[in-house]
Amino acid sequence: MKIFTLDEANAMLAEVRPMLARIKDHYAMIAAHREASQAAASSAELGGGGMEGGTKYVRVLYDLGKLTTELHGLGVQLKDYTRGLIDFPTIRDGRVVLLCWQLGEGEEIEWWHEVEDGFAGRQRL
Repeated sequence: MKIFTLDEANAMLAEVRPMLARIKDHYAMIAAHREASQAAASSAELGGGGMEGGTKYVRVLYDLGKLTTELHGLGVQLKDYTRGLIDFPTIRDGRVVLLCWQLGEGEEIEWWHEVEDGFAGRQRL
């Protein structure tokens, strides 16, 4: 697990913000087309033509997986695809806690929470 300082996490926001926006958009598209893809899979199994947008759907799934893997590789914990919610592990008072940020919250991280508390336990820095 990568440990971030507040400055390192804030600097990382410029890199991860566009990734999170793409993840959020991709996830919304996937959710909107989930039923259609299931119907297409059933149709294909029965010898039907499948889904016209199937190739695009698979590409978006692949890109979503790639972006998620990239974030994880950077040490960033993705907590909610739909909100662009992420955490950065850090040390506070000698223990690991999480710096918490989501799309739309501004240019710098202002929140943290205990590992067990999650978003509901957020506190101002």
